[in-house]
Amino acid sequence: MKRILAMFAALTALGLIPALQVSAADVIKIGVQAPITGQYASEGQGIDKAVRLLAEQVNGEGGVLGKKLEIVSCDDEGTAMKVAICARDLVNKGVLAVIGSYTSTCAEAAQRTYFQAGVLQTSDGTADSLTQHGYWTFLRNSFPNSAEASFVADYLVKEKDYKRIAILSDFSSYAEGLADATVEAIEEAGGNIVFRDKIKAGAQNFTPILTNAKSENPDVIFFAGYYTDGGLLRSQQVALGVNADFVAGDANDNPDFIKLAGSAAEGAYIVNVPTPNMLPYELAKDFLDSYKAKYGEMPPSIWTLLNVDGMRAILHGMEETGGTDTKKIAEYLHAMEPYPGITGPIAFADDGNRTGSGYMAYRILEDGTYEIAYRQN
Repeated sequence: MKRILAMFAALTALGLIPALQVSAADVIKIGVQAPITGQYASEGQGIDKAVRLLAEQVNGEGGVLGKKLEIVSCDDEGTAMKVAICARDLVNKGVLAVIGSYTSTCAEAAQRTYFQAGVLQTSDGTADSLTQHGYWTFLRNSFPNSAEASFVADYLVKEKDYKRIAILSDFSSYAEGLADATVEAIEEAGGNIVFRDKIKAGAQNFTPILTNAKSENPDVIFFAGYYTDGGLLRSQQVALGVNADFVAGDANDNPDFIKLAGSAAEGAYIVNVPTPNMLPYELAKDFLDSYKAKYGEMPPSIWTLLNVDGMRAILHGMEETGGTDTKKIAEYLHAMEPYPGITGPIAFADDGNRTGSGYMAYRILEDGTYEIAYRQN
């Protein structure tokens, strides 16, 4: 008997016989890939906290399919170097699905690894390229750059009637994609772009590029990039006396934009889907109350809740298919009727894009709060 047991142990160690994991059968692992540290830590921490809160709530109601959820987090720091490590680590730990990452660049860099492993992935990344690789494993929980670009063009050209438009972005896939799509949409709407350039993210000093933009006398600057640069851009724009309105894309919708911009934040505009406190759904109110009760603060932005909705959709797909076969779950989600979400009805197109939109333009007031400046009917 001892020889048999020793042989069994040896074969198991070599991977020729799968190890017995009694406890693993009782849990479903959900991964979080997010920038929990680094320049986007505010957003990454919000996503991680919200996912853990949802898991706690679901487990409190008996779990999913009679099993408890276990959250496994990996900090990708918002860098390409850590993405590969996180993707391999989460796959090796046996996650069924991954929530993240926050940036399109990091989400896209991990896609192939999750696809090859048959692990579902849902991200708030807005780069159109995320849904152009044919990966059945990927589901976007936000809306693509092309949808935002169409709204921005409508707002700048038709609503505000700006005659001279400047477009700035950084070099990330999200920012370049949004800026390029916005340029195309503005030109199709008959708008006039007098300046287009790119900043180096994290450069801190944007005076040279703003000086070049100023020479073109723009009526408005549209910035497609992240809040960590957007706030500084706005502050330096005002300090330089660049007399133009400032409209920033959705990734600037974060309290740190206002902190970085200081008093210059007043009068700037942010384009995004509704902020958390403006969501009209009972699900949103309940989740926000629970989030604040647990963490003593509101989520940093709408991105937190969009990612939670992505997770909710995957859990719903598991319940409806009655199992953890990711292929069957994905097939169900791509065809399901709109499912009630915290951020509104959730449904996905064949390519994994979330259907619908609902963008607004918000004006930042003196006290740092928002007022709705424009919304499409």
